[in-house]
Amino acid sequence: MLSDSRLRALFALLAALVLALGVGACGDNDDDGGDGGGGQSANLIESNPDNQGIQLTVGSKNFTEEFILGNIYAQALQAAGYSVNTDLNLGSEQIALKALEDGEISGYPEYTSTVLTSFFGKEANQVPAEAQAAFDEAQTELQSRGLVAFAPTPFADANAVGMLTERATELGVTTISDLSGKSQDLTLYGSPECRQRVDCLVGLEDVYGLQFKSFNPVDIGLRYTVLDQGQADLSIVFTSDAQLSANPDKYTLLEDDKGIFPAGNVIWVTDQKTVDAAGPDYQATIEKVQEGLTLAVMQELNARVDIDKRPDLAGKFDVQDAPTLVLVCGQRVVERLEGRASVSQIEAMLEEHLTGAPLAAA
Repeated sequence: MLSDSRLRALFALLAALVLALGVGACGDNDDDGGDGGGGQSANLIESNPDNQGIQLTVGSKNFTEEFILGNIYAQALQAAGYSVNTDLNLGSEQIALKALEDGEISGYPEYTSTVLTSFFGKEANQVPAEAQAAFDEAQTELQSRGLVAFAPTPFADANAVGMLTERATELGVTTISDLSGKSQDLTLYGSPECRQRVDCLVGLEDVYGLQFKSFNPVDIGLRYTVLDQGQADLSIVFTSDAQLSANPDKYTLLEDDKGIFPAGNVIWVTDQKTVDAAGPDYQATIEKVQEGLTLAVMQELNARVDIDKRPDLAGKFDVQDAPTLVLVCGQRVVERLEGRASVSQIEAMLEEHLTGAPLAAA
């Protein structure tokens, strides 16, 4: 049986599907003989013959959320008629940016906060807190390098200092500043690039004045494992991580009371040459497919891979998969939303497909 938090997240997926029909929906080429969607068909991403023969390569960085986003964008662009390849798991943001500037990829998902701090040297407190303002500033900076960003996702993500709640209680810490006088006895784990980032180890040392017993680079997929196994006292995690919504009492995020971890919405970063060659459907498709990506939906998508161990959902999506029902909808989903299946049937279908068990009682 799913936990209450997972059930709430599942219903968030369902709500995104029912209330925002076609959010990220990819139209298929099947014709059921009628107009099918009525006024709803305009919400689908439809294949445009003008896009045939235009080659696009979708890249991503090296963690679950990026894999999922990369595949969502790739399938949406393919549904719009483009010829799409993927080059996922490129590495850090610097490697992904170089791949874009070298013409190896057409674009990839990045975070506004990362663009401003890692690429353009902004201090964390210089990153606008408001999503549109951060996007506008990132867009201006990227344009100076011949790059272009598309509108941001609804959800934002940020680094955070995470620890087991039991350990936080034992140490009596609730903020990062509370680690003063204690950090020298604590081990910190984070991604390898954390060493160079102001919204990571650099900020913890320079802004908070903390020194740790050790900093240990770790694969992003193991950041919670090292906490669970007692290897790490502290781990740099993401606020959109599935583990936080699935186990809200197990882990504690320390308050960033000096503001070194700015939140960043996801933006699609590409170059002007690709924008010109790909035509108007390129930007329109990217922005349409991400409209339903709220924090609850993104956490649930991450959970399907990181908690339920469904690596297939980080790879090729299938229209049978519930996350895809939210993000890559086909005609069969439209039919359900037109009343050919009840909401309870949709709920049961989502839960049964993902867990192999009927929907748990509320």
